[in-house]
Amino acid sequence: MRQRLEYAAAWPFIKILGILPRPLARAAGISLAWLVYLLHSRLRHVGMRNLALAFPEKSNAERARILREEFTSLGRQLAEVCHFPKYTAGNVDEIVVYDGFENFERACAQKKGVLFLTAHFGGWELSAFAHSLHGHPMHIVARGLDNVYLDRLVTRYRTMHGNRIVDKDDFVRGLLAAMKSGEAVGILMDTNMTPPQGVFVDFFGIPACTASGLARIALRTDAAVVPGFTIWDAQLGKYRLRFDPALDLTRSGNLEADIQANTQQFTRVIEDYVRQYPDQWLWVHRRWKTRPAGEPPLY
Repeated sequence: MRQRLEYAAAWPFIKILGILPRPLARAAGISLAWLVYLLHSRLRHVGMRNLALAFPEKSNAERARILREEFTSLGRQLAEVCHFPKYTAGNVDEIVVYDGFENFERACAQKKGVLFLTAHFGGWELSAFAHSLHGHPMHIVARGLDNVYLDRLVTRYRTMHGNRIVDKDDFVRGLLAAMKSGEAVGILMDTNMTPPQGVFVDFFGIPACTASGLARIALRTDAAVVPGFTIWDAQLGKYRLRFDPALDLTRSGNLEADIQANTQQFTRVIEDYVRQYPDQWLWVHRRWKTRPAGEPPLY
């Protein structure tokens, strides 16, 4: 019953944002996100704690500004997700444009599969959606939402144009099958994990338990690992779906050491993007929740 009530409360906002013209929808989405920012003290606390850990050199005022802008970014993305049913291959360029598409083409040419390294950054929900509209559907590794009704809606939106969801609990088998078929898979690699699914690597100089599955699959299949981030460009008034050149993997012959080294490399790529665009990352996630043995909690 509770999940039905939550869905019933959310549905009118989703419909209204989807009906409004895009500029009004963005303004409404941002206003809604700011309301959450003002009312949800726990999220503000987690965000400010993370920003203090990542940027000890910044003032509280600077960190608070970044956190407010993150909520602006979330509200903007929410509006665009609600507009998904309106987008086609003919008009999606009005909101998302490619940057570095040739890097994706080169990775595909190897015919060993493509692993997109990405994060909860910028317009992450728009990346796979826009890519699929251009004829490049992919597999998306994702955990289902706790509310089954909202999860069905989000899944329907994500898979409108051929994308497929790979459940996080069964992602290894799904990824191996996709790589064998030469397909593409998007993996959000910036969430807190627990051993043995995660290994500790530095993120902003602090050990963070990080998913090691991407490194394991890449080393096993020789798939190309391509960083892909959807960046809000205020000057363009659009998102840039940026693909970087495929990463060179460490292969020393020691599998566990290579997994550690490559997971660190992947995390460093994410950190570089977050440092460049700090207002576009999901600071309200408890990224450093899992601690190495003997270390005190950070939250």
